[in-house]
Amino acid sequence: MTELIKDNVGIILQARMGSSRLPGKVLLPFGNTTLLGWIISRIKNLPWKLVVATSSETRDDAIAEYCAEQGVECFRGSEQDVLDRYYQCAKTFAFEHAVRLTADNPFPDTDELARLIRYHIEGRYDYSHNIGKLPVGVGAEIFSMKELETSWKDGQKPHHREHVNEYILEQSESFKIGYLEPLADRQSPALAFTIDTDADYQRIHACATKIEHTPITTEDLINQCTSSA
Repeated sequence: MTELIKDNVGIILQARMGSSRLPGKVLLPFGNTTLLGWIISRIKNLPWKLVVATSSETRDDAIAEYCAEQGVECFRGSEQDVLDRYYQCAKTFAFEHAVRLTADNPFPDTDELARLIRYHIEGRYDYSHNIGKLPVGVGAEIFSMKELETSWKDGQKPHHREHVNEYILEQSESFKIGYLEPLADRQSPALAFTIDTDADYQRIHACATKIEHTPITTEDLINQCTSSA
């Protein structure tokens, strides 16, 4: 099972420079690197292939160049049709199961991610996630390629194209959807570690710098940010 998981799963990290509320946020300083570099450092040593999926817009050349410097694969596709970008990336790299992470969430929980991948494959789910009880921005989701292709073909409304999981959630009776309960000490849904605005960036960066060891765990974040509130 371990080898099956390793060979068939890919992690797609979506990143772009064109955020409306905080342009260029993925290359802002974070720790001793950038926000994108910070996330890459957390997940690049996992046993699954990592690909950064950005757009073909000129402004995202900086992301492609940064990935080349970091030795990370980069796929480029549509900026606005996120579902197409994600699907084409998964297809290009022949992933049978594709994990979705985004570059505005600096603290993906790698232990919970490994649990989720195992849960998804062993349960033969079409789509699985652990979002809801973890702090916002810490969770992940994983799609089986066949069902992702169904979404890509049939999900033609604008909101289906903007959000990779929208069609599956709307047509939930047609898919086998799995939810993995996070471990109890990592549950804190009132906390948010998603960077959408400059205020988010300043708050989350300040919180992270107070934790003097790496890797920073979800429990560390909950304890530090709760005590700092």
